[in-house]
Amino acid sequence: MSDELKPGAQGLGGMTDADFRAVMLRALRLLSVLGVVAAAIFWWKAGWGSAALLAIGAGISAWSLWEWLRLMTAMNARMDAGAEARPMGRILVGFVLRIGLTLAVLYGSLKYLHGTAFALAAGLGLGVLALTVEALRLVKRWTV
Repeated sequence: MSDELKPGAQGLGGMTDADFRAVMLRALRLLSVLGVVAAAIFWWKAGWGSAALLAIGAGISAWSLWEWLRLMTAMNARMDAGAEARPMGRILVGFVLRIGLTLAVLYGSLKYLHGTAFALAAGLGLGVLALTVEALRLVKRWTV
């Protein structure tokens, strides 16, 4: 068995599964901090409805990052030789159900909360921002 196939072996760029998990958890923490700060600003400037929409968008982003972490952990466990893999069917069904629930929450929040849709988009964009910051931190770590 080569070193590439052993559980916990260094992957692309020297990242292990634990490193990937740490990056995703840091992105989730950054997303939650940014979400609280941005919701307070939106509440002050645009009212509680917009702050609630931003919080919903940030929550959906956080939930998506968490699901992505679970999906990647399950896929990595399947690819690692000798690792205990969780049933992939259950994870994929949960992933698809989460997408449907997300659409329902988006529709309901836009219909019943009277805030600006830009707040919802900003909340969703916070997840992208958090991942971008963590990606830049990784690039800095690889180049130093």
